[in-house]
Amino acid sequence: MKTAIVTGASSGLGSEFVRQISEQEQLDEIWVIARREERLRALQSRVRTRLRCIPLDLTDRNAFRVIGEILEREQPDVCMLVNAAGFGKIGSWKDISAADCDNMIDLNCRAAVDMTQLVLPYMKKGARILEICSTSAFQPFPYLNVYAATKAFLYRYSRALRVELLGAGIRVTAVCPYWIKDTEFIGTAKKTKDSAYIRHFPLASKSKNVVRRALADSRLGLAVSTPGPVCLVHRITAKWIPAELMMGIWALIRRI
Repeated sequence: MKTAIVTGASSGLGSEFVRQISEQEQLDEIWVIARREERLRALQSRVRTRLRCIPLDLTDRNAFRVIGEILEREQPDVCMLVNAAGFGKIGSWKDISAADCDNMIDLNCRAAVDMTQLVLPYMKKGARILEICSTSAFQPFPYLNVYAATKAFLYRYSRALRVELLGAGIRVTAVCPYWIKDTEFIGTAKKTKDSAYIRHFPLASKSKNVVRRALADSRLGLAVSTPGPVCLVHRITAKWIPAELMMGIWALIRRI
């Protein structure tokens, strides 16, 4: 049974990945994983591929026992894994709760790694993994510090895993988009005591463009997908400009 698995599928990039994968790939099923079951079920009317809804909170470690049992029972041929579950919070360290910090680390880092580890035994040559990172992975970001650190972890993990899997013919792509205007990410990130540290989100992308480019880059086997001009420029400049100077530039940009 040819299958794709998408986490964070109830909204934003995750649901857009489901839609475009359904259009582009010949699959028997797409497994969609997220907390909100009603949204997962509503996705079926938007895609032609049969969906298997798995409503789970990936910050709960018991969720991976459930997923592991389903994988063992069904023995799918997983052609694609998209780890799109994640969230961020904007604010000073004192404005973000310890619980939010822990949940960011759990969802953005541990859950992505645990999903990858669970699914890899069911992948064959030609399969693809897309780890949804962020352009924030390329440098430290004050007032977005925990989120940026989690994405730096996922980015480095993806780059190293790609090399480990070259011999198996499984391609891993770290997807590093800039702000995306038509998802819930910005709205969720601003729900803190004081989110005014970042005032505007100029040149933000659209989810359909980010996903289209990410899937194309994944098919090409690229190690990193920077789906848009801003994140491409950021990736290049961050390689050459010291982190302290990049943070100074960020201090100016975030006040725009």
